[in-house]
Amino acid sequence: MGAYILRRILLMIPTLFGIMAVSFAVIQFAPGGPVEQIISRLQNPGGGGDVLSGGGSDVAANFDAGGGASSRYRGAQGLDPEFIAKLEKQFGFDKPPLQRFFGMLWDYVRFDFGESFFRKISVLDLIIEKMPVSISIGLWITLLSYLISIPLGIRKAVRDGSSFDVWTSGVVIVGYAIPGFLFAIMLMVLFAGGSFYDWFPLRGLVSENFSQLSWYEKIIDYFWHLALPLTAMVLSAFATTTLLTKNSFLDEIRKQYVVTARAKGLSERRVLYGHVFRNAMLIVIAGFPAAFISAFFTGSLLIENIFSLDGLGLLGYKSILDRDYPVVFATLFIFSLMGLIVSLISDLIYTWIDPRIDFERRDV
Repeated sequence: MGAYILRRILLMIPTLFGIMAVSFAVIQFAPGGPVEQIISRLQNPGGGGDVLSGGGSDVAANFDAGGGASSRYRGAQGLDPEFIAKLEKQFGFDKPPLQRFFGMLWDYVRFDFGESFFRKISVLDLIIEKMPVSISIGLWITLLSYLISIPLGIRKAVRDGSSFDVWTSGVVIVGYAIPGFLFAIMLMVLFAGGSFYDWFPLRGLVSENFSQLSWYEKIIDYFWHLALPLTAMVLSAFATTTLLTKNSFLDEIRKQYVVTARAKGLSERRVLYGHVFRNAMLIVIAGFPAAFISAFFTGSLLIENIFSLDGLGLLGYKSILDRDYPVVFATLFIFSLMGLIVSLISDLIYTWIDPRIDFERRDV
């Protein structure tokens, strides 16, 4: 097992390198970079005060927009070339692309993620600041989906082909087919002050007077704000796990050891939970870390935007729009690294649950 773990860790290096290289090539050379962002807001002062509140304003404050030299940046005609050069130096674009790329990787290896281009805060502090919201969403969505999926999947396997199995499968498939963001919009219209009821808050994770509430009022307020986002995400999150649980149980129920256990006179409940459960739940339980990471990092992006939850999803979305490259690449690096580590942990959980599995005898 030690050799397998070492091989997997070594394979993380080229995988991370490939992810970062492709992303750098795609994002770094896309139009509308940080220099263009500053130029655009200088040309339209009323449209971008937030972006200039960070590091870009330090250069902008020291130069006039005079001069008439041409520039390779869109909208930079009439700006002083020295001003453009200072912007390029501040954002690191005075260096060749390969030098910037390998310099970024060297910093990331030392977990030095630098500072945001447009916010006066380090990238790591910014991620930590936004993380509680995403952790709340990811943790609750994973727990709720498993609490619903596992009992429902077992019930469907036991009553395979019955009317219960048929109509619940219809509900699961319909729920999975409806995009989470579309269901979130529908919930907002129905229950968050849209065309019908105004029962739930529309923005944020807690109320503005949260600090003044008693401890039990804080709990109620917290779940009151989470009710609609979690409902929107649970609808599609539990579908895959439900069907996986059902199919795993059906596969185990048809095996010879189950027939033998029944022939010995064991009760159906003893057969199901004493023999079948451990083998059938191997895939489901081992996939828990990956399911949490998926809900934590990817599943909440649109939901956070719709309900104005200030988490990592909203941070990533705004950073891409603003071309805040330190935030974009740092979050990509951290999330990719964590995804690879979680994938390894999931494999190790397989071997812990079922010692018969030995990855060292397989090719990686």
